[in-house]
Amino acid sequence: MMVTTPAQAWQRMQEGNERFVAGTPNHPHQDVDRRHEVAIAQRPTAALFGCSDSRLAAEIIFDMGLGDLFVIRNAGQVTGESIMGTIEYAVDILEVPLIVVLGHDECGAVRAAIDSLEFDAPALAPAIWRQVSPIVPSARRVRQEQIANGDDDAPIDPTRVGQLHLRDTITAILHSSELISDAVASGRLGIVGANYRLAEGAAVPDVTLGVADDSAAA
Repeated sequence: MMVTTPAQAWQRMQEGNERFVAGTPNHPHQDVDRRHEVAIAQRPTAALFGCSDSRLAAEIIFDMGLGDLFVIRNAGQVTGESIMGTIEYAVDILEVPLIVVLGHDECGAVRAAIDSLEFDAPALAPAIWRQVSPIVPSARRVRQEQIANGDDDAPIDPTRVGQLHLRDTITAILHSSELISDAVASGRLGIVGANYRLAEGAAVPDVTLGVADDSAAA
C-alpha cells in the first residue's frame, strides 16, 4: 500500500492492528531485503509517540516492520523539549503524514499521578515526579468530575485520567509547535490519539485530526 496521506497512513496502521488482534499478523518488512533497503534511507509511515510500557511494542501491535514507524517513547507519553524536537524532526525532515499518540490502560505513570493526590502518598524520586507531574492535572479534573456527579468516595477512574491526559498531550503538541500545527492546518499531516487495550490488543482511536475516512483509499 502506497502511503501518501494521513488517512492512508492510519488505514495501514489500523489494518495491521486488526491482524494483530485476530492473531494473524503478516510480520512485514522484517527480512534481510528490507534491512538492506532501509539501510540507505528511511521513509516511515508515521511517527508514534507512546508510553515506554514493555507491553506496547509499536511495530508488533500494528504488525509493521523495519523502517515503518518512527517511534518516540517515554513513561506516560509526556511531552517535553526532546520529545517535541524528535516529533518535529519526523514531520519536517522525514515528512511523515501522521502522528499517532498512544496511551494505554493500566499505565503505571497514570497510577503514580493518581496516587500522588493521596494525603499520605509517599514521596517519589525527583526524576520520577517530574515525569508524572504533567499527568496530575488530568487526575485532579477526574476527581472534580466525580465529586460533581456525587461520587465523592469513588476511586479516581484511571481510564478517564488516561483519556484526558491523551487529549492534553495532543493539545500540548499543537500549542508548542507551529510547524506541526501548520502542517495539520494545511492537510499534509494528521494526528490520531488512541488508547491501547492491553488484554484485547486493540488500539482504539479517541482523537482524530486531519484524518478523513473518505481519503483513505490507496
